[in-house]
Amino acid sequence: MYMRVWDMLKIANDPNESRPLILCEYSHAMGNSNGNLHIYWEAIDNTFGLQGGFIWDWVDQALIKIDESGRQRWAYGGEFGDVPNDSNFCLNGLTFPDRTAHPVLQEVKYLYQPIKVALHEGKVEIKNGHFFQTTEGLEFSWYASADGCNLGSGDLSLDPIKPQSSYAIDWQSGPWYSSWSSSSSEEVFLTITAKLLSSTRWVEAGHIISSSQVQLPTKREFVPHAISVSGGTLLAETLGDKIKVNQQDTWEITLSTKTGTIESWKVKGVNVLSKGIYPCFWRAPTDNDKGGGSASYLSKWKDAGIDSLHFFTESCSIQNKTNNSVQIMVVFLGVPSQDKSKVLFTTDMKYTIHASGDVIVECSVKPNPDLPPLPRVGVEFNVEKSFDQVTWYGRGPLESYPDRKASAQVAVYESNVRDLHVPYIVPGESSGRADVRWATFKNKNGFGIYASRYGSSPPMQMSASYYSTLELDRAAHNEELVEGDSIEVFNFC
Repeated sequence: MYMRVWDMLKIANDPNESRPLILCEYSHAMGNSNGNLHIYWEAIDNTFGLQGGFIWDWVDQALIKIDESGRQRWAYGGEFGDVPNDSNFCLNGLTFPDRTAHPVLQEVKYLYQPIKVALHEGKVEIKNGHFFQTTEGLEFSWYASADGCNLGSGDLSLDPIKPQSSYAIDWQSGPWYSSWSSSSSEEVFLTITAKLLSSTRWVEAGHIISSSQVQLPTKREFVPHAISVSGGTLLAETLGDKIKVNQQDTWEITLSTKTGTIESWKVKGVNVLSKGIYPCFWRAPTDNDKGGGSASYLSKWKDAGIDSLHFFTESCSIQNKTNNSVQIMVVFLGVPSQDKSKVLFTTDMKYTIHASGDVIVECSVKPNPDLPPLPRVGVEFNVEKSFDQVTWYGRGPLESYPDRKASAQVAVYESNVRDLHVPYIVPGESSGRADVRWATFKNKNGFGIYASRYGSSPPMQMSASYYSTLELDRAAHNEELVEGDSIEVFNFC
């Protein structure tokens, strides 16, 4: 029960142990959860004797209730006059009470799928994980994309693969190779899908049994977003406690030397950024963060003061200026509200603002060495509420996180901010998207802001919500959440 992977392997590799190992419970599906399932299944799929395990549990156990304002919501322990009760500890499911899926259900399906695909030593290996069935009843297809754009697709003709056997294709001999060779893109991904040819008692023909994405070899190194150096003459000056940077009548950025943050960012008179950019080391806790009482991560974070950080500006000034660019250096000191003499984080944030309107933000963080494992490391800012049309190149379409992204395929996705939100019955951290290369936030007229990784930076973890971190932490039910007057955006590693 909740055995560590290395302990499972130790038992499985014991020559004196012949019994199979089954975990009666190994992953707790409470709210936004079930991280690191892929680590368990890498071990289970590749180690004789590891037979699998049971997730706690299948469905959130809640009942419909009408509140005082007439709104319908899911109610849990203690809301029916029931004493004693387990509060929301009955909400541990992979699905909501009405059996609609939590995002993690897609991750579970992916890790449990019987057809596995991997690129290994120049070969695309397709493994049939069934113990008794061949792949005769499946139809295979392929799809290739380059930097999120369609390169090509087609059927993949394979002889039936025997149970517990594999079929390997030299990736340069596959039907996708001509598409790959004609592309000059940085990233090319290959997706192989297996569908049922015939209906069964449990699903119709065409049901996707497995879908796996592998990255094909790259042709060139990552090329950062091109910045024009001929964007006109840039004006930068310090006026009292403000630093104003602008390029004629095209755009204007105003930073406060007191707070070290952008107070205003206007493009052609339209405000695009309403608050930011701040260092961020806190997020709304999840249910599993809270478990364990004084030993929980939430208790450790609160004891350290991470939940009550205030950022003071040690310095904020222009460091270097040319006709085409200006560098502004800000040093933030993050201190807890209960002990403002104790610095938990020192963050150096350098803005390089180009006449073209491009802004490069570089951050360097020095944490206090006595801190527990951190809930988050990144930056936050707020964009105008009308910029609710989101496009991103990264993993999707569903919610994903660094430890729960195996099923989320890399592509270009579109959504509105409202649909990014996952309505967990008890709110907490949610709506994340993993491995984001770039993202845009636009209004209905197509006007907005573009953000991307730059230089050697890895892809970002991104979330965007109408609900602030404080609001997600405050509300006891999803229906109690109150929207803010802007969109809160987080980019973090």
